[in-house]
Amino acid sequence: MKRIIYLMCILFTLPLTSCKKFLETEPTDFKTPENHFNTESELNTALVGVYNKLADERTYRRGLFTYLAISDEFFYRNVSTASIYVLDFDAAHVDIGRFWEALYQGIDRANAVLENINKPVMDEQRRNNVRGEALFLRAYYYFLLADNFGGVPLKLASTKNPTEVPLPRAALKDVYAQILKDMTEAYPLVLDIKKDPADKTDTGIEYSERITKSAVAGILAKVCLTMAGQPLNDQSKYTEALQWSEKVINSGRHALNTDYKQIFINAAKDLQDPKECIWEVGFYGNNTGTFMQGGTLGISNGITSTDLVDPGYSTGSINTTARLYNLYDATDVRRDWCIAPFRYTTTNNVTTQTAWTAAQIYDRNIGKWRRTYESVMPKTKDFNGVNFPVLRYSDVLLMYAEAANAINNGPNALAENYLNQVRRRGHNKPVNVTDPTVDVATGLAPARFLEEIQNERAREFAFEGMRQHDLKRWGIYVTKMNTLATEITASAPSNWRYASSAGKNTSARNLLFPIPNSELVLNPGIGVHDQNPGW
Repeated sequence: MKRIIYLMCILFTLPLTSCKKFLETEPTDFKTPENHFNTESELNTALVGVYNKLADERTYRRGLFTYLAISDEFFYRNVSTASIYVLDFDAAHVDIGRFWEALYQGIDRANAVLENINKPVMDEQRRNNVRGEALFLRAYYYFLLADNFGGVPLKLASTKNPTEVPLPRAALKDVYAQILKDMTEAYPLVLDIKKDPADKTDTGIEYSERITKSAVAGILAKVCLTMAGQPLNDQSKYTEALQWSEKVINSGRHALNTDYKQIFINAAKDLQDPKECIWEVGFYGNNTGTFMQGGTLGISNGITSTDLVDPGYSTGSINTTARLYNLYDATDVRRDWCIAPFRYTTTNNVTTQTAWTAAQIYDRNIGKWRRTYESVMPKTKDFNGVNFPVLRYSDVLLMYAEAANAINNGPNALAENYLNQVRRRGHNKPVNVTDPTVDVATGLAPARFLEEIQNERAREFAFEGMRQHDLKRWGIYVTKMNTLATEITASAPSNWRYASSAGKNTSARNLLFPIPNSELVLNPGIGVHDQNPGW
């Protein structure tokens, strides 16, 4: 069962939100920071408030794996014009403004915790744990901002009044420098995840919803790989990405789940899998009663169903592209798990499965999160308690392989091994046994090995909100989207050719979101001349 649950929170005037843990006492209505942060419990509830913005509608409740992550792996059904779903929007779009707002609210909450960290009398190790988590979360919110908006204002103190000095945009390299500083400082402060949950002498964390050393190191590897790619192209960061991924691998605390689909079945059943799922954003319940922290995995991006009980309701509004489907071979078990090979049909209150034909690729929904396995009852139409996997162990293995390939001008034996472990698992093979039927050829040229990694990441992390990020850092997002439009127009059945709309609308301006118009109006430190190119 989950150990951290983020519930409805009481709003501060800071602004800061204080949350309580599940089944603890009701939160106090704190009005000022002077009346808060006085006890360890109050500090911890404020920390939960920092985590809370990860579960916002525009972050991991929905946005960051659907409409804010448009790529060549999926398209929205029955949408072709004037929508963020097909990249036809402007700087006034409400979801862009609220995404920006949610990230800065998370940053402001983290700043408030860090400013008041020394107020309560408490054990110093536990204080440092809180400090480390707050530092990391502040940095992660900035990572999401930098990744999506480019250079942004660096706000390292909480808001005290609405007339503070306006903040200009910082250079992108300076934002990343702050991210690295905060995360590196956080690493020794946070706890390890337990090697064995049954070991009562291990003081580490048993679950994936709180930040651990493995989460910090794994995300630092991702940050460094991002910096090594476009637009910064800081090649020196490949070495750091390798080092941080090595820390996770060599910790001995993680391993691939031998059954790919079980990762997502476990998530639906609310079962922790910290060896594979290093960091998850926690969701709870179905947004009925007083607990309002439900998620939407498998609802907004699931298999179409009107049955509220079994399998459970899903809009099924997102379909796969043939490009993604064809990246899998027929023996890759991930294909028919990630991309549902069937549809649900409900007749006279009886729901059955009907297989799609080989010609019906574009008809297929996302199948990765299947509501039929959910443990939270009763199921509701719009929300569930399924956690979102931000960082999985397979990601760390592939990041190591990518960094090693770049550093050594070709893959070393470990890079090949780690890539092959992920491939073998994808084909339901023992991960540590050489298998020439699925293993990548040895001694590939660096460009060819990178291509294998690119394709493997697409297969492994389909619909997990990573594809757009990867394509951008590799410098191929615009090309991939434009060629996707050409492919769909040329080969998709006529009733699905509108799926080319997002690809047709993609241009260089889509490498970043626009700075929201609301920010340009409210922050004199940013003028219209500071807007991102093309917006």
